[in-house]
Amino acid sequence: MSTVKVHSPNVVYGDKTIESRYEYSTTSVSVNSDGSYSAIPKTTAMNFRTETTVPKVGMMLVGLGGNNGTTVTGGILANKFNMTWMTKDGEKKPNYFGSITQAGTVGLGSGARGEEIHVPFNHLIPMVNPNDIEVDGWDISSMNLADAMERARVFEYSLQKQLRPYMEKIVPRPSIYCPDFIAANQEERADNVMRGSKQNMMTQIREDIRDFKEKKKLDKVIVLWTANTERFAEVKPGLNTTAEELINSINNNEEEVSPSTIFAVASILEGCTYINGSPQNTFVPGVVELAEMEGVYIAGDDFKSGQTKFKSVLVDFLVGAGIKPVSIVSYNHLGNNDGKNLSAPSQFRSKEISKSNVVDDMVESNKILYPDGNKPDHCVVIKYVPYVQDSKRAMDEYISEIFMNGSNTIVCHNTCEDSFLASPLILDLVILAELCERITIQLDGEPQPRRFTSILSILSYLLKAPLVPQGTPVINALFKQRACIENFIRACIGLQPSNHMMLEHKVGAPVVQGLNMSSAPVFPSKTMMHTSTEKKISHVKNPSH
Repeated sequence: MSTVKVHSPNVVYGDKTIESRYEYSTTSVSVNSDGSYSAIPKTTAMNFRTETTVPKVGMMLVGLGGNNGTTVTGGILANKFNMTWMTKDGEKKPNYFGSITQAGTVGLGSGARGEEIHVPFNHLIPMVNPNDIEVDGWDISSMNLADAMERARVFEYSLQKQLRPYMEKIVPRPSIYCPDFIAANQEERADNVMRGSKQNMMTQIREDIRDFKEKKKLDKVIVLWTANTERFAEVKPGLNTTAEELINSINNNEEEVSPSTIFAVASILEGCTYINGSPQNTFVPGVVELAEMEGVYIAGDDFKSGQTKFKSVLVDFLVGAGIKPVSIVSYNHLGNNDGKNLSAPSQFRSKEISKSNVVDDMVESNKILYPDGNKPDHCVVIKYVPYVQDSKRAMDEYISEIFMNGSNTIVCHNTCEDSFLASPLILDLVILAELCERITIQLDGEPQPRRFTSILSILSYLLKAPLVPQGTPVINALFKQRACIENFIRACIGLQPSNHMMLEHKVGAPVVQGLNMSSAPVFPSKTMMHTSTEKKISHVKNPSH
């Protein structure tokens, strides 16, 4: 429930919509022949329209019976029924910690005394309450979710006992099992699989989505892959480079069409947003084209929960501080089924790729540190150690060059329950994807409003290897990704992007009344800031002082 209301002539709150007038400011930069830069501020006027009626949403998980599936389902139920449980450390209560929409806050503005006012993220605009999300899905294992939860060994036993009456009623629907795409060690779990051709399987998935939607009387269904990591699928003309090729390949039962791609196609044809939480190349060109043709959203790839999230913060800090990372070595071991599947070389390669590219944009942002474009040495190791179960260990070593060719080494160790980190990301992905479905943007002079492009790159904060529209820069720096989500939602309610200038405290303006420049010192006109989009600012390389 939104509790923030913006009082501005640029915002209109209707019975079913919020409409805001917004000026989007950017800076266009060109490099001159002498090596100097020319920067031109530009402003684009646009109107945001957000539907405020929150629909009834269903979440279908591929891999429902896995550690993530059972943990996110159990977490929703524990929160919904306000369960409490005892541990050796005392009574525990449910929460949604780790979710930016449920446990994160944003700076709204300044209070009467100049203090910054923070509000819950989900108070800015109406969002789905995770307690209201209906859950269903598919798994190659027939085990009901109560038994699967016990197998996962994530929740405390006293909580499992309370969840069992609810979880044992949930049995995954049969899923697709193609042994060539996942590790051979998964065969023993595969007792709940679809039969027939890939076309038959795709048809069954579509029927499952419609069945779930009808039985639960849902307004929307969002499908999310949280199953085993697959090997990379081959991409080649005639197979999957266009939507038509891909549909024909499924119809012809081509072996190189992966299960995750079949789920994506089925979801798109049913008009359901599809999110890939694993690192494989589900979104071959034919899937992307089909999503664009059908006007359906897709997002991926691979949940960014632990080691990679930390890496995207630390490397951003180092490079931003003018420190040059030259070697990054990351070691992991875990004992859950994800670790077991990743012990196979082809599946590990998919994960290695998604983990290794996370520092690229940060390195490319600083040509002083990396003038030749060479990236740091970057090694990722993952080992399967059954004893540690879901309690993943991550150890990293960062070696950097510092002042006068000195060296700095940072070593860190992280232990965490892998599924406890991933589950809130699943909820955020579903909640934010659903919100995007209710937003349209109309630029001045255009007759019709726009929706997001089919690839929801706004969700990059939650994903290791962000999928972006063709020609779009890939951003991995964590705080830039979070600021994108926050500032976009601010735009929906007519607020400017967050900044930390706090000019009211730096130029002598009164705090209580806000920024009132009439009481500030008057500067000579030649030093005043110009905001006109017609003002051209030239910054000369190596200027004299």
